Amino acid sequence: MKKDIHPKYYPEAKIICACGNIIVTGSTRPEMKVEVCSACHPFYTGKKRLVDATGQLDRFKKRFEKSEKIKAEKVKRAEDAKKKSKAAKAGKAKTEKPAKTPKKKPAVKKTPPKKK
Repeated sequence: MKKDIHPKYYPEAKIICACGNIIVTGSTRPEMKVEVCSACHPFYTGKKRLVDATGQLDRFKKRFEKSEKIKAEKVKRAEDAKKKSKAAKAGKAKTEKPAKTPKKKPAVKKTPPKKK
């Protein structure tokens, strides 16, 4: 086996819950903080309790606002590009000679079918 490829192991790692419960276990991290543990989770306690999920909602709203800003910037850049291209075309049209129109092909006369 290779040496020194595994992370450091902490046999006395602490898991600290928001309710104040501290669990001592082994882990590769010396300390972890959690919102819900077996001492306060409604499934284990049998009590109905509203779990605070506002953090998730706030994060979602923040991401949504950020994506809206990005979309607005893309639309603005696209409109600016269109304006620039129209201005460039307008400037080019004044300096360019008009394009030649293709000649029309002469019409072919159709002869009526022969009678028998």
